[in-house]
Amino acid sequence: MGRVTQRTRVTVVDVSADGAGVRTRADTVTVEEPLELRVNGTPLTVTMRTPGSDIELVHGFLLSEGIIRDVSDVTLARYCEGAVVSGQSGFEENTYNVIDVTLAPGVAPPSDEMARNFFTSSSCGVCGKASIEQLRARTSWPVRDDATQWPAALIAALPDKLRTEQRSFERTGGLHAAGLYGPGGEVLVVREDVGRHNAVDKVLGWALLAGRLPAAGCVLMVSGRASFELTQKALMAGVPCLAAVSAPSSLAVETAADAGMTLVGFVRGTRLNVYSRPDRVLTA
Repeated sequence: MGRVTQRTRVTVVDVSADGAGVRTRADTVTVEEPLELRVNGTPLTVTMRTPGSDIELVHGFLLSEGIIRDVSDVTLARYCEGAVVSGQSGFEENTYNVIDVTLAPGVAPPSDEMARNFFTSSSCGVCGKASIEQLRARTSWPVRDDATQWPAALIAALPDKLRTEQRSFERTGGLHAAGLYGPGGEVLVVREDVGRHNAVDKVLGWALLAGRLPAAGCVLMVSGRASFELTQKALMAGVPCLAAVSAPSSLAVETAADAGMTLVGFVRGTRLNVYSRPDRVLTA
């Protein structure tokens, strides 16, 4: 849709002794817009996201929350005409900020209680689970027995590979990214978004729609920290290894260890920290 970035005027202030003082110039910023997700016509949640790959986003979200488990669980996902604005032509135009997903017959829609638990923003993730035990019970593809191993050097190279694919980040500096990589480090898909959890949902939605689930042997690389929410989402897609540029949270470490997932943090330069299942990371 071409709404990933937009131009704006910015006042630049330089406080250094030999600085240029104050000047005005054009700048590029990341677009952030709401996306309302409806299931069978009923509003479920609103997330602040960067437009693009929205169909993947909603599929990934519904997968990670255990509402769907297979692409066949969705019969239709389409933009609604419910959100409109007055365009330059004077006529109302679709904002493409509302998607309605129709579930297949026999697939239970989200309960009212689940819908009340959802809250999203660009700075935090979503967890509609009442307990961690629910997460364990609803994971479709256990990762504990995945025998894939990755050379440490392969994982260490992933942040640079991810950055190479971040086309919008180079212009704005304001986007998170997530990438799914095969056992040999080959890139399968990279997605960007103003929200970390949205970038991951777009990746997992792509994998679902492409028939790549479970993501056995794959590494999910994220540009920020590894939170419980991101660990949960990776587990729901059968990803055996989650790697992050920054730190994991304590609950992310506990969840990964309990599930048998390899969790890697602080992947920077030639160093990385392995927090769970280090047997999968080859150092010799």
